[in-house]
Amino acid sequence: MSPISKPNIIELIEIGGISVRLAPEFESETQWQGQELAVRQLRAAWLKMSEFDLPMNPRIIGRPGVGKTTLAVHVAQSLGAQVYLMQSTADTRPEDLIITPVIAENQSIVYVASPLLSAMISGGVCILDEGNRMSEKSWASLAPLLDHRRYVDSVVAGIRIHAHPEFRFVTTMNDDSSVFDLPEYIQSRLSPRISLDSPDLENEIQIIKLAVPYADTDLLKILLNYLHQVQLSDTQISIRDGIQLARYASRLLESDDSRTVAIAFAHAIIAVLGDDALEFIPDSHNPSPFSPPRNGLRPV
Repeated sequence: MSPISKPNIIELIEIGGISVRLAPEFESETQWQGQELAVRQLRAAWLKMSEFDLPMNPRIIGRPGVGKTTLAVHVAQSLGAQVYLMQSTADTRPEDLIITPVIAENQSIVYVASPLLSAMISGGVCILDEGNRMSEKSWASLAPLLDHRRYVDSVVAGIRIHAHPEFRFVTTMNDDSSVFDLPEYIQSRLSPRISLDSPDLENEIQIIKLAVPYADTDLLKILLNYLHQVQLSDTQISIRDGIQLARYASRLLESDDSRTVAIAFAHAIIAVLGDDALEFIPDSHNPSPFSPPRNGLRPV
């Protein structure tokens, strides 16, 4: 798939006689490790097979913290596209997805485009994060955007906006119980479904090394041992939690040279995952790189 061509971007644009200020693009660099199948699937979904073909609107499904947003940003950036990231919540209203009027200092009304609309106008990629936390009413306002019509209507500004030919869309969705069930007419537009599983243990450690390059070698060995015990117990800890453990334990070691790696890691477990997560630290009957005390530990 060839890179997406970038049009010239301006911060203020006029649509239907209305001046609209665009949202800034997401510029943080991301790195991706492993799970190349998901990368290929997302790139394929955005592929245009002919001049008249339209890119698909995939959804990435997975547990919280597994790397769904990172995957989407990585693929978009690898294609040279401008990335616009929008967080959806249960309170997201239809107008929040398109244009919001804001009162300026001189009491005039300024129309501000959402990241979604900014991606539509600029020909970028919109990543709608945690899309199944959003209500059906809000999704319904995007129905014409996600089919062959490729437009949205702004009730606030009284205008219709058509998407740039290079516009791409993807939404991430958590696979848990704290989300809405989307109606079939929306699910059929959010195709294909790309499932992102938790990485295997070897890949997870490589991801953590990539995200926390300053982590002590002994700390990584302890973390590997710990994650192995978690895996044996059929309990799941997200890759995000693994990264947070490595980051916080590294900071504890840096702030106190007298603290051992084992104790710093045990404190990090309590602070990041809670006291109950200490049970996965191998005890004296199961040889391991460390045996931190179980009693009297408190987060610092």
